[in-house]
Amino acid sequence: MEYTPCISQMAALLADPKRSAMLWALLDGAARPADELALQAGLSTASAGAHLARLAAGGLLKQETRGRKRFFRLAAPEIGTAVQALASASQISAERVSQHQAPLLPSLPLRRARVCCDHLGGELAAELYQRLLIDGWIEQLEQRVEVTSKGLAKFAEQGIYVPALAQRERDTVCACPDRHEDTPHLGGALGAGLLQLFIQMGWLCTTEESNTLQVSSSGQREISKIASAA
Repeated sequence: MEYTPCISQMAALLADPKRSAMLWALLDGAARPADELALQAGLSTASAGAHLARLAAGGLLKQETRGRKRFFRLAAPEIGTAVQALASASQISAERVSQHQAPLLPSLPLRRARVCCDHLGGELAAELYQRLLIDGWIEQLEQRVEVTSKGLAKFAEQGIYVPALAQRERDTVCACPDRHEDTPHLGGALGAGLLQLFIQMGWLCTTEESNTLQVSSSGQREISKIASAA
């Protein structure tokens, strides 16, 4: 019987989107601290640590200790090649599915959905911001925006752990003014985390047209459910 390579172990490790996101962040070959990878994946440091430990035990990552911090890098260049190949295969598969099922809506105009710096902008984002305010996930004070205790729990249900997003060099959350809209949208690390989540879930995807975003039919539905009283 000819030798058949076992890929099931690697496939099982990559099946979790959070682990895939952390591997994707390491494709450049650099070593990154666990807390930075947690931020990239929208996880708490403790949750990210558990995922990283599994990736290291599975031979996909190498761990280094520098002072009190743990750093991780790809175990070998071939790991990055494999991840990129899987990403390309996934895109080709999605394109073939779209030909039959048409999961994406036609490209929306710039006003509707776009990338603003590193977070979601446009009408879709402005509508979400208003729902977050009305449903009490966030509160707008005189000079700042804060996530409420309800919001902390609700964002965690979405897979985003707000305390893990705190960074000294940028706001965790803020109201980003939009020159195209009468109301602001969510900026800061939380706004960036939401955009990453929506893209990872397949609800949004980038297009070749500047910063315009394309919204899937499920994305239109699921994003409208966030902080919705209905």
